[in-house]
Amino acid sequence: MVKDKFGLTDLVMVGDRGMITSARIDALRQHTELGWLTCLRAPAIKMLAADDGPLQMSLFDTQDLAEIVHPDYPGERLIACRNPALAAERARKRQDLLAATQTLLAKVKSRVDGGGLSGQDSIGVAVGKVVDRYKMAKHFIIHIGQTSLTYQRDQARIDAEAALDGIYVIRTSVPAQTLDAAEVVTAYKSLSHVERDFRHIKTDDLALRPIHHRLEDRVRAHVLICMLAAYLVWHLRATLAPLTYTDTQPPEHANPVAPAQRSTTAARKASRHHDDHGQPVRSFRTLLAHLGTLTRNRIHITDTNNGTAFDQLAEPTPTQRRAFELLNTPIPITLS
Repeated sequence: MVKDKFGLTDLVMVGDRGMITSARIDALRQHTELGWLTCLRAPAIKMLAADDGPLQMSLFDTQDLAEIVHPDYPGERLIACRNPALAAERARKRQDLLAATQTLLAKVKSRVDGGGLSGQDSIGVAVGKVVDRYKMAKHFIIHIGQTSLTYQRDQARIDAEAALDGIYVIRTSVPAQTLDAAEVVTAYKSLSHVERDFRHIKTDDLALRPIHHRLEDRVRAHVLICMLAAYLVWHLRATLAPLTYTDTQPPEHANPVAPAQRSTTAARKASRHHDDHGQPVRSFRTLLAHLGTLTRNRIHITDTNNGTAFDQLAEPTPTQRRAFELLNTPIPITLS
């Protein structure tokens, strides 16, 4: 077991709502001492926000997070959060999807009114394709007749969903003396770094999948190599950060619910595409591609008696020189 192998006294599993489900939590309670930290699904949040529930909008009048309790979660802590930026983005996206769905419904209605589409089944198929395209069926009231189609937005349902925009609730078994409410939120949001690293492993950089192996030991070896490569990439990203858009001095994040803010230096790099010394900055992938242009060429002089040959390194760019300085290693001229 990982806990015994590494001599850990406490171990907490942090995962998203799809990974750490209620069924898995019940299993953890019965068979292990492993803690958990995850997020509630939308239906559970809706139940907490019912008229007599503990999740009321007044909780967020003066703060973005609040700790609540509910008998359905005995021995657990619930941290309710509201992100205004996320709320605004979800509201904007919903309105865009509603407008797009309504535009397509208008086209179907035009066909029905013009006699080009008739029959409840045929109209229903056409309407189904439209509402399924943007997943907005729940927000429309639709009536289909043999030669008619009417629709309107279900504003009450839209308003009920909008009331919970930007709200999420974290559930955890970790006691307050170990992690306070703000630290719980920070731990959950740190999942984004794990998801980014797994995305790099699986698809972006290292292509873990598909695995073209049949034997178990070869599959394990393949995964191990990819994990070691991911660890190397993690170190490279940190070391070469001054040459990329990475914020090397992020400001202290006082409010874990609010979106993270960039430092002034990082904002300047992003807007100018240069650092404070006038050197260009790049994304990590683009930087690796630029470093790949540093070549070592084998030169053969054919006019000499013995066909003299030697290696010649291409003239490094300032960025390439700086990269090797950050790596604290000289640019190799010969292969060892």
